Amino acid sequence: MFKSFLTLFSALACLGAWAEGENKQVINLTDSLGKEYYYVNVQVPDGNYRVTVELGCKKFAGSTTVRAENRRLFIENEVTKKGETKSVSFLVNKRTPEIPGGGSVRIKERERAYPNWDDYLTLEITGDRQAVTEVTIEPDHEAPTVFLCGNSTVVDQPDEPWASWGQMITRWFTDSVCFCNMAESGETASTFISVGRLEKALSMMKEGDYIIMEFGHNDQKQKQPGSGAYYNFATALKTFVDEARARGAQPIFITPTQRRAFDSEGRIQETHGDYPEAMKWVAEREGCPLIDLHEMTRELFETMGVEGTKRAFVHYPANTFPGQETALADNTHFNPYGAYEIAKCVTVGLLAKGIGFTKYLRTEFPRGYSPLQPDDPDAFHWVPSHSTDTLKPDGN
Repeated sequence: MFKSFLTLFSALACLGAWAEGENKQVINLTDSLGKEYYYVNVQVPDGNYRVTVELGCKKFAGSTTVRAENRRLFIENEVTKKGETKSVSFLVNKRTPEIPGGGSVRIKERERAYPNWDDYLTLEITGDRQAVTEVTIEPDHEAPTVFLCGNSTVVDQPDEPWASWGQMITRWFTDSVCFCNMAESGETASTFISVGRLEKALSMMKEGDYIIMEFGHNDQKQKQPGSGAYYNFATALKTFVDEARARGAQPIFITPTQRRAFDSEGRIQETHGDYPEAMKWVAEREGCPLIDLHEMTRELFETMGVEGTKRAFVHYPANTFPGQETALADNTHFNPYGAYEIAKCVTVGLLAKGIGFTKYLRTEFPRGYSPLQPDDPDAFHWVPSHSTDTLKPDGN
């Protein structure tokens, strides 16, 4: 294993606790213009926050990328001409493991170091030549929240070269909707409930919110009494539905992403057993919208081909990253390009189902995107974060 985390060598704006009754924090970052990257940490209570970023510089043209918490993408390679200014806003969910009324989420040991679960709202500001002069942070209590529940294919992956669609989908939505990604590598639908992740989401949920579930990768490996696609898996999914509806939220199912498993004719092999069909069965019985990502990613990967899909998964020769002595060849987990393409699949699937919060899509989202016509990986420009880890995430 090799892990590198260049913490705050460029710049860090670290503010004190959010004062009682305070409505906003305004952070001047003029002194950090042009630095390679830096982090902004603001200690705030749990909740959703509107972040407004002022872009541009009088002295040079800029290209800025902004991610939040565990590399959740919000501003992507935003170009400003010399002297030009732009204001971009988005909503960030910040949380801790504590559950109101007592108890806490039993997060994994590695998660204790993640920005997703600490006391701070964290922004990572980078780019080919970042140009951010000011950041304003203020609470938002009105916008709907979309809770994401799932495993390593959904989670906000903390390190390069790993990524998941849950941390990319935020790129395409305005500051009228907030995403709360509760997913974690290795989780099943039932363990997500048993460790308190669903309870934490429910404690933050309000009428008009949404909850999206994508499970199946790890559930199929459960062998304890009562396990099975139409047994504890279906029961757990029904629990999500009942609890969400009791709070006035809309449940949405997403079938699991395909693995990179081809047969001799270049077709994707089925590796999920009855689990996608079981999810469809529960969705139909409960009258829930379902996005068939299982089918969409089959189309996507078969279009890319056996060799082409290596560009979407974590397949890298030895010495691609510092200290990486052996090749990486993971056929389950995505790199940033792959996660980006799958986030587009999810988004067009939500659009096709007429899900309410898709009215908050940014105008630049390519509504005609199809998994049969994926983006050229050579045209995908990703400014990497400064935390890398070659250890494979939990789950397969």
